[in-house]
Amino acid sequence: MRIKDYPAIIEKAWAGFDDSISIKLVEDISAKVSTNHVFRVTLDNDDTVIAKLSYFGKYEHFKEDHRIIQAASNNLLYPFENVLAKSLLKNNQVYTYRYQEDFLDTWVVFYNPIRAMHRMPKRLDEDHIRKLGQEMAKFHLACFRVGKSLPKSSKKLRTDIYHLLDILDTEAGQYEHRMHIDFLREQCETFLKNINKLNVINFDMMPVFVDWNIGNFSVTDDQHLFSRWDYDWFRVSSRILDFYFFSRVVSNVGDRTVFSYLITPLMEDRFMIFLEEYHKVYPLSENEVRFMKEAYRFFILNYVIKYGKYFFHRTYSTKLQREAYELYFPSIDTFDPEKILNHLGIKSEPKESKKKQNLDK
Repeated sequence: MRIKDYPAIIEKAWAGFDDSISIKLVEDISAKVSTNHVFRVTLDNDDTVIAKLSYFGKYEHFKEDHRIIQAASNNLLYPFENVLAKSLLKNNQVYTYRYQEDFLDTWVVFYNPIRAMHRMPKRLDEDHIRKLGQEMAKFHLACFRVGKSLPKSSKKLRTDIYHLLDILDTEAGQYEHRMHIDFLREQCETFLKNINKLNVINFDMMPVFVDWNIGNFSVTDDQHLFSRWDYDWFRVSSRILDFYFFSRVVSNVGDRTVFSYLITPLMEDRFMIFLEEYHKVYPLSENEVRFMKEAYRFFILNYVIKYGKYFFHRTYSTKLQREAYELYFPSIDTFDPEKILNHLGIKSEPKESKKKQNLDK
């Protein structure tokens, strides 16, 4: 079998799920900037399922993530009960298939096709931005409410950064990140120090999808969230991990085919409009606003530097990693939380009050 004979792997995976019906056609519908593979599978009876194939990371994490997503999809209440895709179950568990042969280790999960309605325009007007702010706040609230009933997640911000530090100590890591080892260690230590200072461990935790763009969700005629697909960066964490990508969706330049991960959308007046509406529904705390800077740093460290070569095709990953050192990291300190705090009317806690809270704990 060829390394990239993915349809054959999907056929084996389907046979393990239901060998009473065969596959007629496997079509690749993957995004062209990503290394992940998504297929539309047509069965002999013309029924259709979606297959996601992955070979990055650990099978245990792949399986864990999809069980959490399935639980969230099942437990979300109206009006979000059908926003997430439903995985196919076997013996009351999410069915996943692991294919191992020689040096190839890859995994498959099947979904029911998710319905989509309207995509938002590439550049949003003010009404769109305000409605999106309200909808994302309502969706986050719904996700927070189901968070208590979800299986535990082993992925944590802190452990992901520790993993990057471990990689930097290996021979392979020192070669891959040569010339930047000390700088990356410094960025990791800054992140760890700041999340401790901001008490991130006590933030609201919920399922978050991190990567939001107008190509992976749809809305109704009146701009309510209708469906969301693409769960590659899913994790259980703070809602603030979603905000950088919200800022990109509402940014002045809008959605673009050729993209960079500049920090500037977080400071745009258009994002202030989004936050204004969001804050009315699900208020943000001072520390959560200040954490936006660190959430951006985490995204660059974890998804661009550590995992970029796995998540993006080589041309994109090379470009983004080069820009990380030239543009992204140097610009982090241009993020000004005071602009957001002032716009939302969030008053800073007096230092004495914060100190007393820490002593009380």
